[in-house]
Amino acid sequence: MTKFIRRLQRIGSSILVSLPKEWVEANHLDKSNEVELDTSENTISITANKAERRSKEVVISYPLPQDENIVANITGAYLLGYDIIRIKAKTIIPGEDREKIRNSMRRLVGMEIVEEDSSNVNVQFLLDAATLNPQKILKRISSIALGMFSDISSSLISDDRSNLQTLSHRDDEVDRQYFLLVRLIRSTISDKRLATAFNLENIDVLDYRIAANILETTSDTLVEIANSLSNTTLSKNDLKKIYELTKDIESIHQKSIDAFIEQNRSLAIDAISNHRKFQRKISDIRSSIEQKNQLQIDLLDLIYMFERVSRSWADVADLVKPVY
Repeated sequence: MTKFIRRLQRIGSSILVSLPKEWVEANHLDKSNEVELDTSENTISITANKAERRSKEVVISYPLPQDENIVANITGAYLLGYDIIRIKAKTIIPGEDREKIRNSMRRLVGMEIVEEDSSNVNVQFLLDAATLNPQKILKRISSIALGMFSDISSSLISDDRSNLQTLSHRDDEVDRQYFLLVRLIRSTISDKRLATAFNLENIDVLDYRIAANILETTSDTLVEIANSLSNTTLSKNDLKKIYELTKDIESIHQKSIDAFIEQNRSLAIDAISNHRKFQRKISDIRSSIEQKNQLQIDLLDLIYMFERVSRSWADVADLVKPVY
């Protein structure tokens, strides 16, 4: 990147700055052409105004090298922001791998098969990135995770735990939204116009990536908890103790996500404070268990998993920037 220094000039009531001749010529611009200006708090970027962004395209040659995976290759290309993925084979693509390709489309929001024959499959991202919103996607992930947590909490005091069987499917939807958000974040880093549209600085983009990863991991932990509860032999009394703890965790989740989305430092501090109180309660329960003659491993494992959930949501609150 070449840097240029220019002095502002006043002509009439306007403030003008000249563009570097080298940049103007390299982009084939003249006095009648338009450029696009993106502004933030103390920076401005100028882009040669193109009619539309060129689609990013990648070709995946089939068959793949040994130990490679067609689904992993498609997912990787999706996360890297490719709009068109062409799978080209020298021979006929077997039905088993063709089905894997179709199944991978169900995991990738906005990706559809647009053309297909015996040795070629072309898939395309059909959504306009500029119409998406990182905040809304993160809230969607958060809402699904909170619903999973609420069902787990209710099952602690209910004899019917059949609702826990659906959590793995909801975890799949979290993964779909997570992949979409990662794709959008990576596109934002390489396309300043997207960053401007979303009003995100580079540090904000990084924080969204971290927050999304935390929520996706938490969703996996919730599935672990659901599986553990489905086969638990713990007494109703023990499960009720844990249920009383879950009330505190739900509050931490709601405050952490709201604090992150709104960049509300006061709310973030409140969420972190609630997590510390929860940790003290956990410590007291552990101490009471350890004082008994028979160590309850199942109970301790379950408490540990709930503690991981609480820690994850508090970590989201930690991403909220201090106000100096």
